[in-house]
Amino acid sequence: MGTVLEVHSAQEFDEMLRKSGNSLVVVHFWAPWVPPCSRLNEVMAELAEEYGRVTFAKLNVEALREVSKKHGICSLPTILFFKCSRKIDRLGGASACDITEKIQYHHSSSSIPARVIVRLNKLISAAPCMLFMKGSPQEPQCGFSKRIVGILNDHKIIFSSFDIFSDEEVRQWLKTYSNFRKVPQLYVAGELVGGLDIVKELSQSGELDRMCKAKNLDDRLKALTNKATVMLFMKGNKQMSKCGFSRQMLNILTRTGVEFETFNVLEDLEIRQGLKSYSKWPTYPQLYVKGELVGGLDTVKEEKDLIKLWQNVTGRSLHW
Repeated sequence: MGTVLEVHSAQEFDEMLRKSGNSLVVVHFWAPWVPPCSRLNEVMAELAEEYGRVTFAKLNVEALREVSKKHGICSLPTILFFKCSRKIDRLGGASACDITEKIQYHHSSSSIPARVIVRLNKLISAAPCMLFMKGSPQEPQCGFSKRIVGILNDHKIIFSSFDIFSDEEVRQWLKTYSNFRKVPQLYVAGELVGGLDIVKELSQSGELDRMCKAKNLDDRLKALTNKATVMLFMKGNKQMSKCGFSRQMLNILTRTGVEFETFNVLEDLEIRQGLKSYSKWPTYPQLYVKGELVGGLDTVKEEKDLIKLWQNVTGRSLHW
């Protein structure tokens, strides 16, 4: 029988993942009072002997409740698969055949360069809801991408996106990384949900809202302020401002030539009231850059460092 590591603490768990690097880690979340778990521990030991370059571990959910909660363990047994400290797959109520199949796939995908895996990890986790698509939400470059954007917008789901046409490395490796042969691909909380067909099914069943929408207002506000590099919360939108201060802010931003997105606080009372507390800024408009509050109209008009900030965002000089 091969060696299956027994994890005794959250720190030990994190250290195990860190040391594994680009290698595959297979973790069995189990409990002694669940009969199938005991048999699965034996299967894990057999697989550990066969796959010497894969790390196998088991974690008692009763002893490490915080780790189990963090990774969304709600049934036993559950098997999670990790690479580069990131969860890449899961199996619930797994059989030996299921686990072997997953190991063979993920073990063979080790051909993906480690730096690419790290980069994809960061991109996938860049926002609570992350869509990899062809083109942008404003200008989709294929019908499938256009339709999935439409579904997300219809549900008023806050999401960020990445245009795979803009980066050949991401385009080349994403399908191998995700074991999903299509684009678009939607990720929620760092885990693959699927493509257009799956998102359509979730939309029809009502699960899409539960899955994608933030659990509390602070999470939603954080996601919104990070939706774009430059994000303006205003009364109205780019096409029609609903107050003079918002109109002046739009004029300033337009003059800079920097791309920005807007959110109309008049359409969402929860955001309109909550953002004031979140930012500790009592009025609108409010301007955010890279998720950080810059301020309101007076700040933007008077803040000398704003020029440096714009240079940091765009890489070019700003002339007023």
